[in-house]
Amino acid sequence: MIRLEGAGGRLCDGLTRREVLRFGGLSMLGLTAGSNRSAAGAVGSGGKARSLLFISVFGGPSHHDIWDLKPDAPAEIRGEFRPIETNVAGVRITEHLPRLARLAHRYALIRSVTHLDNGHGSAMYAAFTGWPHPMPNTNPIPGADDYPAFGSVLGHLRPTAAAIPPFICVGGTQFVCGNQIPGQRAGFLGPAAEPFVIDDDPNRPGFRVPALTPDPAVPTIRLGRRQGLLRSVEDTVRLHERAASVGTMDAVRSRAFSLLESSRIREALDLRGEADAVRDRYGRTTFGQSLIVGRRLIEAGVPCVSVNWARGGNWDNHGNIFPSLKNQLLPPFDQSFSALLEDLTQRGLLDSTLVLCAGEFGRTPKINPGAGRDHWAGVYTQVMAGGGIQGGRVHGNSDAHGAYPDADPVGPWDIAATLYHALGVAPEAEIHDRANRPLRITRGEPIRSLF
Repeated sequence: MIRLEGAGGRLCDGLTRREVLRFGGLSMLGLTAGSNRSAAGAVGSGGKARSLLFISVFGGPSHHDIWDLKPDAPAEIRGEFRPIETNVAGVRITEHLPRLARLAHRYALIRSVTHLDNGHGSAMYAAFTGWPHPMPNTNPIPGADDYPAFGSVLGHLRPTAAAIPPFICVGGTQFVCGNQIPGQRAGFLGPAAEPFVIDDDPNRPGFRVPALTPDPAVPTIRLGRRQGLLRSVEDTVRLHERAASVGTMDAVRSRAFSLLESSRIREALDLRGEADAVRDRYGRTTFGQSLIVGRRLIEAGVPCVSVNWARGGNWDNHGNIFPSLKNQLLPPFDQSFSALLEDLTQRGLLDSTLVLCAGEFGRTPKINPGAGRDHWAGVYTQVMAGGGIQGGRVHGNSDAHGAYPDADPVGPWDIAATLYHALGVAPEAEIHDRANRPLRITRGEPIRSLF
């Protein structure tokens, strides 16, 4: 990311030459500059959602012990938890989500998601993009030819006003085995479609986002001079390198300065404007406060916000799964996710905001010798709410042991198609890769029974 202050060989107005020339860093602000590559058939006839809030619960949350319990299965399968009734007749979830049990009329459960990939990184790529990774069952690194994340696609098809980033990621990016998981970024759409990533912990006292916090020593008039300086340096680069990307970066640069000069996003990220009672209701955890930030960004007009579960424990429960879920993971998840659904409803935002809560796979039916469950993509559950999705619905079923779909199987690509359909984007719409080849945004079909 380009910084307005930094050390080393400074130009006269405070920028280093290295910072001025690092055009690609501006993409960290999620600033799309538009494209001359058209998206065929982008407008669909789907739902009424205007924005997307994607909650990434990485690690493989256990469908057996959370959303799709099997109380009649043998003990080595059913586990320690019991199901409880929700406020929707016939729908039961774990006893450790009492708040969400009272809100089942607000969300839909898709209990028949299935695919063949048991690798954290490659399977999460499918959750982020709606496409299978070409190297399944691995933890691959990101590549320039990756499919773009949902937010990058939506920002590319529907550019926003200059001061509103089309795609913001709260909670940093997800990593596994030291590698950033692919599919969270712009992929082949290029730097201009990158998300603005917020790594800082919103639960930390004095939370602030340095990239959008103006330096008191840099008044607006000085920022304007820097903009002119940057333009003159780019003109020199254009003459010497004749780079095709410079024209695009002109618009990206302009948008970056517009964002830095705008107070709208900065105000959304200032949690001092949020009532203490509301912050307490979400829970004073990283996840809870991240969801507040996500809701505030939606209110500020950001069309796609992803919130990554971070710093709150590990859902990859190969051992001691029951105490981990009961004591560490499910209570804050229940408190925060239920508060979000209630808050979006009370503020009149749920109808226009599609909420997707997804992991990459579930856990094995049989409990292992370490009292945990291992990776299992044979069937698992995802949750959708708002944006035209009918609450209280259950799509599909798993079999008696929670091993495979028993009815109406769907894949991550169908979840993607449902998401795009809800946002009024035709799933058959096309975008172009780096070789300018037209590619569909998803190969799936919308789950129309949810609408």
